[in-house]
Amino acid sequence: MNREKPRRFVVWGNTEKKAFWTLLPKVVDWAQSHGITVVITTRIAGELDGKMDFPCEILSSADEFPQSDFVLTLGGDGTFLSAAQAIQHRQVPILGIHLGDLGFLAQVTAADLFPRLNQVAAGNYDLEQQLVLAGKVLDGDQETSWFAVNDFVLNHSQAHRMLSCRVFANGRLVGNYKADGMIVSTPVGSTAYSLSAGGPIVQPGVESLVVTPICPHTLTSRPLVLPSDVQLEFDFPEDHQDPVSLATDGQYKRQLIYPERFVVTKAEFTIPFLTFPDKNYYQTLRRKMGWGRRGDREFFDSPG
Repeated sequence: MNREKPRRFVVWGNTEKKAFWTLLPKVVDWAQSHGITVVITTRIAGELDGKMDFPCEILSSADEFPQSDFVLTLGGDGTFLSAAQAIQHRQVPILGIHLGDLGFLAQVTAADLFPRLNQVAAGNYDLEQQLVLAGKVLDGDQETSWFAVNDFVLNHSQAHRMLSCRVFANGRLVGNYKADGMIVSTPVGSTAYSLSAGGPIVQPGVESLVVTPICPHTLTSRPLVLPSDVQLEFDFPEDHQDPVSLATDGQYKRQLIYPERFVVTKAEFTIPFLTFPDKNYYQTLRRKMGWGRRGDREFFDSPG
């Protein structure tokens, strides 16, 4: 699908990676040659500290994201997720470039960066709207809310202690769980921590929530794939020893203490991922995850 040529984009990056600083001036040069404005974050500008004279504008607040056509993340999946957390509901597409060994959200390699940017400049790209999770802690009349692109993770705040909880779906008891923790993931997040914990791979676009126990105490505790319109609720026994830790997209958020409960639903907004017509989800699984391989070889040679 041909789209309008972008006029400006935001660079969001992992400034701790040397490759970021190598690529940044090249990205700016490319943008100048195409008549596109580059916007950098205040963090990047602060670390430049006058050492490089980039012809860029500076993003002073998250409310300015919609003034740009997309956000280019240079780093890895963590960098991609941090950008998504900043953009939230603002409907600005994200294009992820991974600078490390493995990137599932940040699908484009540094080697392919400029050919892909050329495609974007030509309007030859797609947008995929991805489901987002909304989570809130309930404690009487008090509510605290977050959202997750990949997952929410609940576990015992003390290492080597088991988490005990009950899980409800639309008010109906699903079961009592004893495990190292519980993961609620999106389809996008199904190839992250949930997969490592034995959860299923769910193709993005399949509207669903995935509930995966981490190292459950019983063999009958298995992952669940539920419709996206389900409201999940987690509560914890009064005698549960120590608080429960909550992490959102890999970032610690807070501890829960009885009688606090945690509720997860589908968020009221989606986040657009910028991708390309020739991108193949199953090819990405094979290349990134070794899907369909036995040892170092694929079962069959197949195109795409």
